[in-house]
Amino acid sequence: MFGIDPSFLSSLVQVILIDLVLAGDNAVVIGLAAAGLASDVRRKAILIGILAATVLRIFFALITTQLLALGGGLLIAGGVLLLYVCWKMYRELATPASDEHNAREALEDADINADGTIAGKPSRKTLRQAIIQIIIADVSMSLDNVLAVAGAAQHHFEALIIGLGLSVIMMGAAASLIAGLLHRHRWIAWVGLIIILFVALRMGLEGLGMFVVLPEIPLLYTPHVVGAAAAVH
Repeated sequence: MFGIDPSFLSSLVQVILIDLVLAGDNAVVIGLAAAGLASDVRRKAILIGILAATVLRIFFALITTQLLALGGGLLIAGGVLLLYVCWKMYRELATPASDEHNAREALEDADINADGTIAGKPSRKTLRQAIIQIIIADVSMSLDNVLAVAGAAQHHFEALIIGLGLSVIMMGAAASLIAGLLHRHRWIAWVGLIIILFVALRMGLEGLGMFVVLPEIPLLYTPHVVGAAAAVH
């Protein structure tokens, strides 16, 4: 229709939802790590966290396509990592409302519930401790994001580029807005979780199919696609 490949549109929609959910998820983690710090220190921690996440996404984007092209072992590893991402997301969707509320207040630097405090009671956490916690989370979540986007894009290079560009923009410019959106519309996060689970299973099966013969599984695995890729090597 209109000369547009339906599989490209499908991949692009998956990529955008993954970006939306993981950018919001990353923002909440940053907000939780910064919650409890003094106001001026909290703003520094959140800024450093968002900048670090943006830079890491660009870095991993530059190397992930080359890594995934190396063979089935890395596809399997990527699929397993994304399954772990699904587990983490499932647990975070069950995060207590008080914790998520504190994260939103930290990100927006506002006393949303008018209780006289922003992001809960002050803690003994230092700026250095918060930044270390944030950067460790950023490394993991940025790699998760880039792998998920690469897996969802499949062989559509344009969808991959659009997705990686969106992930950088979302973290750099709209992290707190997206976190608020996901808080108000929880179903978006659940849809994103299902899509990432689908991508994880597909990546794992494609990698495994380079080593053993697997039957065709509708939507998830087509033997001749992987066979053709293996023949090239």
